[in-house]
Amino acid sequence: MENYKKIIADVYKDVKNVQDLGQTARFIPELAFVGTDNFGVHITMKNKENFGIGDFQKKFSIQSIAKVLSLTLAYKLEGEKLWERVDVEPSGNPFNSFLQLESDLGKPRNPFINSGAIVICDVLVRHLKNPKEDFLNFCRTLSNNENLNYNEKVAASEKSCGSRNVALCNFIKSFGNIKNEVAEVLDFYFLICSLEMSCEEISQIFLFLADEHFTTKKKKSVITVPQAKRINAIMLTCGFYDESGEFAFRVGLPGKSGVGGGIVAVHPDKFCITVWSPKLNEKGNSYKGMLFLEKFTTKTASSIF
Repeated sequence: MENYKKIIADVYKDVKNVQDLGQTARFIPELAFVGTDNFGVHITMKNKENFGIGDFQKKFSIQSIAKVLSLTLAYKLEGEKLWERVDVEPSGNPFNSFLQLESDLGKPRNPFINSGAIVICDVLVRHLKNPKEDFLNFCRTLSNNENLNYNEKVAASEKSCGSRNVALCNFIKSFGNIKNEVAEVLDFYFLICSLEMSCEEISQIFLFLADEHFTTKKKKSVITVPQAKRINAIMLTCGFYDESGEFAFRVGLPGKSGVGGGIVAVHPDKFCITVWSPKLNEKGNSYKGMLFLEKFTTKTASSIF
C-alpha cells in the first residue's frame, strides 16, 4: 500500500499542475456552479486499506456513475432476463444519441448510455414498491453508509433541461420497451443521477466489484461472482460512451464516468479508485481524471491487460 500512496501523491501533484482544457457540464445548470479547481483521489484496497488526497472527502453529484448501481440492483432482481430489454454492446455514439434505437427496435445498445439507463430505471420502477427510497437504501446497505442522499436541487435542474431524455424515453416506449409511465421513469432516472458521494465513498461502495468474497455488514452477498464479472466487462467496453475504447487503451481498467467530473475504476481482486475533477473533455469525461488514471496505471503496472 505504501508504494501506491507514494505513486498517487506524485501523480496527483503532477496532474494538479497541468492546464485543464476541459469545461464543466453546463448543459445541467446546477453543475455549472461547482468549483472547477476541485480535484480529489481516493483508493480502497480489497483488504480495506485506503488512501486519499486532495478533495477526496467533498461530496459531488455522481451522475452516470450511479448507472452501475442501478444496473446492479436491476440485474439482482431480474437475472439474465434483463438482457432481453437492453444489450451489452458498445454504442460508439454519444451518451444521448438516438441513432441506433430505431434500427435496434427500441433496445438500447448498453445500460450506460442514457437510453439504456432509462430502461434499467423502468425495470426498477416495476420491481420496487418505493423506487426512490428502495434504491437509496440499496446504496446505503452496499456502502454501509447511512449518510448517502440525493441532491434534489440537482435532480430538478436536470429535469428542467431534460427534453432529450424525455424524447428518448417516449421513443423507446413506442417500441414497447418502457412499461411504466414516462414521467415516473424519468423522475426516478433524474433522481438517481443526483446521488451525492465523495471519492472516498465511491471507492468504498464499488468494492463489491473488486472483491469476489464481498458481503455487506449483514454478511449478505450483493450479486453472484459471474454477475460481477459481467458488470465489470460492460464497464470496460461501455463505461465511457464513445471514448470507452480510448479509456481501455490508456488506462486498462473497468470504469465508469459521470458528467459531475467523477471517474471510478476497478481492478478486480485488488482495488477500487475514484478521481474527481469537474472539467470535462469533449466526450463528457473528466479531463484530469482520465489523465490521472492513465499515469497511475502506467506507474503501478496495474492494467488488467
